[in-house]
Amino acid sequence: MVSFFEASIAQLSVHKTGNKNLEEPLVLSEASLPLTDETLSELLMKYFVQPFDKTNELYRLSHPTGDIALNEIFHFASKLFEDTGSFHENTQQIAKLLYDKTDNPKIKPGELYVCYFKQLQIEGALHDAIGIFKSESKEPFLKITQEGKNFRLNYEEQAVNIKKLDKGCIVFNTEKEAGYKVVVIDQTNRAEAAYWMDEFLQLKVRNDNYNQTHNVLSAYKQFVTQKMDEEFDISKADKIDLLNRSIRYFKENEQFDLDEFSNTVIDNPKGAALFKSYKQEYEQEMDSPIEDSFSISGNAVKKQARVFKSVLKLDKNFHIYIHGNRELIEQGQEPDGRKFYKIYFKEEH
Repeated sequence: MVSFFEASIAQLSVHKTGNKNLEEPLVLSEASLPLTDETLSELLMKYFVQPFDKTNELYRLSHPTGDIALNEIFHFASKLFEDTGSFHENTQQIAKLLYDKTDNPKIKPGELYVCYFKQLQIEGALHDAIGIFKSESKEPFLKITQEGKNFRLNYEEQAVNIKKLDKGCIVFNTEKEAGYKVVVIDQTNRAEAAYWMDEFLQLKVRNDNYNQTHNVLSAYKQFVTQKMDEEFDISKADKIDLLNRSIRYFKENEQFDLDEFSNTVIDNPKGAALFKSYKQEYEQEMDSPIEDSFSISGNAVKKQARVFKSVLKLDKNFHIYIHGNRELIEQGQEPDGRKFYKIYFKEEH
């Protein structure tokens, strides 16, 4: 989604943020870094932006009160977009804010990079953008040097791997009134690192077609796998069939319609009504409304299809993959209590 082929890094500042809870220091640099080396600039561009090229989910800056002006990153980003002359001073304030949020002893120290990008592309449009990145993981790297006809082998013990961005956020200078258009990465994927998205950035998912598609499929999956057992005597094979039919609906249609989906995919009046009720519960729980009609996002369908399991596991002996016609598999039970599935097919591959 994010492309940097026409982009450049106009300014870059680096600071060191320790863990405040462990009394590790915050080290603020006195000036921004000069970017005179073209090769270094290209490497930094790939390090910062390339991890976002397959990011589909968009966010916006927010605040619990509903007043976006109270979001501190929104405040600093707005100042940076309005006056690039104050760039470094504002990056220092961003570093102080992040340091104040590191109150969990498990949060690692690291370098904080703040970039000003020119002409960064998202959703086909070019915008200036503010990038905020943090490197926490260090790795040893081998270093080989030649001395005459011999070679010397050494290593860098604490080097940053430019192919592994730990945390990153890019704020695009567009849709300011809604909290800007934002993409984010957090590779740590740990509960204690929620400070990055929830406390430091205070992000909220932008409710676009991608998010609508993702949410309704997530709600439907939970409904089939968890809720239906409360009302229906339904086999695992039937659950898999219902999940397969939902993915097929989203792949074959460009527009989602709640009534059409409920009636054709679930194909049971009581089940359809139950799903509509469950959808409302899901919206309230996730604080993310799902429209009754919206354009389907193909990227969201592809992502969700990967986690819609079509495997029927039987003890530890067999796995049956159900992809098509549910009528070609029958379930039964022998007089001695042993259960079985009967499978019909035309060709063996």
